[in-house]
Formats: sequence, structure tokens, C-alpha cells
Amino acid sequence: MSAYQEIMTGLSDGVLTITLNRPERLNAWTGTMQVEVETAIRKGGADEAVRVIILTGAGRGFCAGADMNGLQSIQASAGADYNETRPAAPKPQAPSELEKMFPGRFGHMFACPKPIIAAINGPCAGIGLILTLFADMRYAAAEAKFTTAFAQRGLIAEHGIAWQLPRLVGEANALDLLFTARKFDGAEAERMGLVNKAMPGDELMGYVHDLALHLATQVSPRSVAIMKRQVRESYLQSYAASLEVADGEMEASFATHDFKEGVASFVERRAPAFTGR
Repeated sequence: MSAYQEIMTGLSDGVLTITLNRPERLNAWTGTMQVEVETAIRKGGADEAVRVIILTGAGRGFCAGADMNGLQSIQASAGADYNETRPAAPKPQAPSELEKMFPGRFGHMFACPKPIIAAINGPCAGIGLILTLFADMRYAAAEAKFTTAFAQRGLIAEHGIAWQLPRLVGEANALDLLFTARKFDGAEAERMGLVNKAMPGDELMGYVHDLALHLATQVSPRSVAIMKRQVRESYLQSYAASLEVADGEMEASFATHDFKEGVASFVERRAPAFTGR
């Protein structure tokens, strides 16, 4: 994989692992990391060799939020530095309708056709928490510490979290977490529905890799990509519109290789060989 400064990437058995790689800073978020993560996800989304993407952190943290040096610079400049020109990840010349529906820093994750799994191995705060909300599934170490952080820094609900968080945990829990900026652990995150499952930290990556390998080998990548788009589009659709899309996609699937392979592998009691076509 291509070399990066603040992340590491590795591809094995159709699983692309993107690791935030500033362990000495608990993988605190920077402009460089923003560009590199987005670039890696966009490349993975376009690469036929990639079936699944895992996001995790190096060392004992996932992402401790925005790097404090950057926040201090913004504070000292009274916000002027926040709007300065920054390097940007390469954007598609013709963004998909889904990406147009979800602009901002992390909307591209919803538009990525590959499933994205966040493996939250340690402290997860601020913009690091927001990053995980745009993953499709989230798994956490039970002992991992979470916080929204913003209210304790004089900031607001950033980058779409005010829209996304209540949809995952309900309004009461979302307002609690946003207003108080209190710390909570992975076990509580599971109870609220913020993560799919919490488990002992030494079991996390094994569990996530097994799940990713299942997604990479046992289900149709075409089906997953369309299901992901259907769910995200439904956020802004009526039921009737969502149903119409489903009916059209179902009819189209009957002519695909993956439908034929899905039926044949079941009848023949063998592992499927899906192509995404």
C-alpha cells in the first residue's frame, strides 16, 4: 500500500485495515490525518481487491480527539487559523448523489461502497468519536473511554454529530453525552447502542478481523454496497420512495452473477465465489 505519514494501511484477504498512527499522542487528529484517512478510504472504495475496511488506532488509543496544538493555534488566532487553506484529499470529479446528500468531512464514508468497521481499541474523543459514527459498524474494547468533549472546550456539536448521534442512541442519551461531555466506557456505549458490541480489549481485533473476513468471503459485495446505499438514502426518503428503490434493485439483482452464485452455492452446499457483478 502507499506510504502515509500519520496512518498505516495493510490489505489481506480482501480486508483493508487503516490504522491511525500517532500512538505517542493517542492518535490525536490532525489535518494531515484527515487527508490521509479520506484518501485511503476513497482508494479502498474504488479498489476491487478491497471488500471491507477496518478503522483502528495504533498503541493504546483509538483517537483522543483534535490535536491540542491545533486547537491552541485556532484559539490564539481567534478562529482565523480554522479557515486557512488546508491540503485536501482527492475528490471525485462527479460525486455520487449519496455524497451530495452527506457533505462535510465524513460524508464520503457513507458514500463508500465498502462496509467500514470501526475497531475502537482505546480512548475515543471529540472528532475521533465523530469518525466512528460514520462507520457502518462499531466494536469497542469494554474498557475504552469515550467522550464527546466539545462542551468542555467551549465548542459545539461538530461535523454532523448533532444529526447522527440521536439516530444511534436516542435524543435523551445524545443530549446527555453532548451537554455533559462526561466519560463513559465501551460497556455503556454498547448498552446505549452506540457500538454494536463491547468486549475485553484483548479480544477486539480478533473478533473484528473474523467479522471482516466473513464479509469479505461469504456475502456478495454487490449486495452489501447496494444495501449500504439503500439505508443511507432512506434517511432522507419517504417509505414509498425507499420501497420503489428496493423493488427496482431486487429486479436488477436477478440478472447478476452474484445472485446465480448465491443460489448455486447454497444448493451445492459449498462456499460462494462472489465477484460483485
